[in-house]
Amino acid sequence: MYQEDNRRCGWCKSDPIYLKYHDEEWGREVTDDHKMFEFIVLESAQAGLSWITILKRRNAYRDAFAGYNAEKVALMTERDIERLMQNTGIIRNRLKIKATICYAHLQAVGYVNDHLEGCPFKY
Repeated sequence: MYQEDNRRCGWCKSDPIYLKYHDEEWGREVTDDHKMFEFIVLESAQAGLSWITILKRRNAYRDAFAGYNAEKVALMTERDIERLMQNTGIIRNRLKIKATICYAHLQAVGYVNDHLEGCPFKY
């Protein structure tokens, strides 16, 4: 286990998946478009649910959404949406699935993520 456990946030101590996420990803800047798409997919699915619920389904989301390949997800059709609605490994919410595909369209044509460079607000 992590030797400096007292440096961890209280919310992440309950589950090994949370520990790994906290130690390796949480609070780190994401500049890679592929990784950004992954987080948008996961965070969109998380709306109204706990983050650990989504982290536990991360691999199922990776499989369902073409390895988080925005170009492939952008090509998904109504038939794919119906297939995803039967996938018990992901949150089966039609609007969340459609939002992911719409976001993939935007990312595939370069309309997202570039805005971060010109953003006047510093995080």
